[in-house]
Amino acid sequence: MNTLNPALPVQVRAFRALGTTATVVVSDAGAPEADRAESMLRAEMDELDLTCSRFRGDSELAHLHRRSGQVTHVSSLLFEILTVAVRVAHKTQGAVDPTVGNAMAALGYDRDFEQIADRPLRSSGPVRPALGYTCIQLDAAAGTVRVPRGVLLDLGSSAKAFGADRAAAHIAGQLGLGVLVSIGGDVAVSGQPPVDGWSIGIAIDSGTSPDETDHRVAIRQGGLASSSGQIRSWTLDAEPVHHIVDPATGCSTPSFWNLVSVCGPTCVDANALSTATIVWGEQATERLGPFCQAARLERHDGAVFTLSGWPDETAL
Repeated sequence: MNTLNPALPVQVRAFRALGTTATVVVSDAGAPEADRAESMLRAEMDELDLTCSRFRGDSELAHLHRRSGQVTHVSSLLFEILTVAVRVAHKTQGAVDPTVGNAMAALGYDRDFEQIADRPLRSSGPVRPALGYTCIQLDAAAGTVRVPRGVLLDLGSSAKAFGADRAAAHIAGQLGLGVLVSIGGDVAVSGQPPVDGWSIGIAIDSGTSPDETDHRVAIRQGGLASSSGQIRSWTLDAEPVHHIVDPATGCSTPSFWNLVSVCGPTCVDANALSTATIVWGEQATERLGPFCQAARLERHDGAVFTLSGWPDETAL
């Protein structure tokens, strides 16, 4: 949902990963440094996919699902991602919950999105509320996890944001340069930024040309994430559905907000609230206030609301 302004003196590399576009941008660098950054990001994305994809039978998450109901030793990476997902669920009071995997599958999102996009699907069973993140038992000392029998986890949202944060920090540390990483438009930056910050365009589709974005902001640190129910949508029983699920119902959220963008100290923190805002619907402006994270909310009728220091578009 976010796009980079290419007018900055940067090198950009992009490729397909995790069912979306992964982009790495390095400031004041030549092609060799950019190529190294791309190689490092590819390795990060491959590791993330093999760890927590719910569509790969050989992923560590799939192994955990096969052992549901049992205490299972997991890698330090999967344990950290699960810890982050539980923290996000707690922060959003369950609005963004990793136990929505069963609901996602019931809605037809049980394979890579490219395999369901533009194809009408029929429901395979009733949609039910998620069991809730408190059912996940994490033992940090032992490095073990227990998920109740039959519960499927979906780590996509938090894992991609976590991956952006992790990759940006790693690449910046290795290259000693300012780095921006975007995974599906969710952005993390690390290292020394450009003089005027990283200029990022706001759009529903992360593939939108920067010249065609409606709004542009600059960040110097942390992360920026955007969420929309208009991307990754399909039809189920002739009804439109999308990938942002309300854990309380197991259904796709109503389309109250077209696009939500949030800044945060990390991409994980930004993504937590951008996704939760879609779930919260008309209650979102009130619920966002205590977090003091800059946010832009575009309502279904085109009205725009800005919170906690997001630039007032009427003043631009």
